[in-house]
Amino acid sequence: MQGKPRPAATAAQALAGMDQLIALSHIGQQDMAQRLGLSSTDLTCLGHVIGAGEQPITAGELAARAGLTTGAVTGVVNRLERAGYAHRQADPADRRRVRIVPEETANLRVMELYQPFYERLNALFADYTPDEVAVLTDWFTRTTDLMRTRLEEIRHG
Repeated sequence: MQGKPRPAATAAQALAGMDQLIALSHIGQQDMAQRLGLSSTDLTCLGHVIGAGEQPITAGELAARAGLTTGAVTGVVNRLERAGYAHRQADPADRRRVRIVPEETANLRVMELYQPFYERLNALFADYTPDEVAVLTDWFTRTTDLMRTRLEEIRHG
């Protein structure tokens, strides 16, 4: 498969495009959360809970991943429980520890909202060669690592 011709671009243009995407994603996250009856922080946490898959995360792990205090996560989990998205489950290996488990319908409820966008993204990816998708994947992975490092620097001085 041969890639489509792409317009020339500079790193500055790419950064500007990334900034626009981040800003729009922030607004989109708020709108999606509102549609699901959640705050954007709660939706972010729900994403971590669902993403944990067969290894449910602890409240402490959720706090670390979301950049929240354990006290704030208690409120998040309370709200997720009230909204029917997740529940607490005692850790079978350590009954003092609680794991956060998504309800069976949680992923379906979220995906009903996100699926149309994911379908459009998949159609967009189809315009790229496997090598180009590999570059995009590498860039997103490495950029995520850079963001994580920068957030740690900001939080811990």
